[in-house]
Amino acid sequence: MIVEICANSFESALAAQEGGARRIELCSELSVGGLTPSYGLLKKVLNELTIPVHVLIRPRSGDFSYTPAEMDIMLADIALCKELGCDGVVSGVLNTDNTIDMEAIKLLIKEASTLQFTFHRAFDWVMNPLKALDQLKELKVHRLLTSGQKNSAVEGIELLKELKTRSEDILEIMPGGGINYTNASLFKSNGFSAIHLSATTKHQTLSNKLLVSMHNSALFEEGIVPQTDSEMVRNVVDLVKK
Repeated sequence: MIVEICANSFESALAAQEGGARRIELCSELSVGGLTPSYGLLKKVLNELTIPVHVLIRPRSGDFSYTPAEMDIMLADIALCKELGCDGVVSGVLNTDNTIDMEAIKLLIKEASTLQFTFHRAFDWVMNPLKALDQLKELKVHRLLTSGQKNSAVEGIELLKELKTRSEDILEIMPGGGINYTNASLFKSNGFSAIHLSATTKHQTLSNKLLVSMHNSALFEEGIVPQTDSEMVRNVVDLVKK
C-alpha cells in the first residue's frame, strides 16, 4: 500500500521521505485545507527529495469555484510543475452549485499533459457522488482523493468502498481525512492501494505570549472569499490625497 503524505513544508516533505512514505502531496497552509506551495518550496523539495512529488493546485481558500483569472493562475502553476519535473498535480474545480466543472477540469488536465492528475476533496462537497465519479471517469483523472463525504475517511468507509467498486479500476480511489496509525489497517484490509494523511504534530516555536494576533477567524469561513473592493480603496485614496 502506498502511503502519501500531505506535506506543508520542506521539513514535512523530508520527514515523509525519511519515514518511508512513497509519495507526497506538496502544499502550504493546512489550516485552510491546503494551498499551492511557493516556487521556492517546490524547487527545494524537487532538488533534495527522491520520492514522487504531486503538487496541490489551489490558488486560495474559501471554495472551489474559480474565476477566469484564477484559472489562468492555476494553469500557469501547472506549467511550472511540468517545467520543474513534478510527477503529478492535485486539483479540483466545482460550479457554484457544487457540481463538477467539467470544462475547467478538462483545461487543467490538458495543461497537465503527461503528469498524473488527482481530483482532491472538493469531491466531498458534491451532492451526487456517484454521478460525479462517473464524470471523473469520463475525464480520465488518475486518482480521486476523498473522505467518503464525511469528516473522516473512517466515517466515510461505506461510500469509499462503493466508489472503489464503481471506479472499475479506471481511476484509483484514495481515502484521506483523519487517517493515522490507529486506523490505517482498515483501508488496507478493504483493498485500497493508497492512503493519504498528514501525520503532523504541533511544535511550539515562540516562548512569549503574543501581543497581537495575525490570524483573522472571520476569514476562515468556508464559502467566504475575501477580496479587495475598488470602491473602498478609492474612498481611502480620495480621503488621504486631499
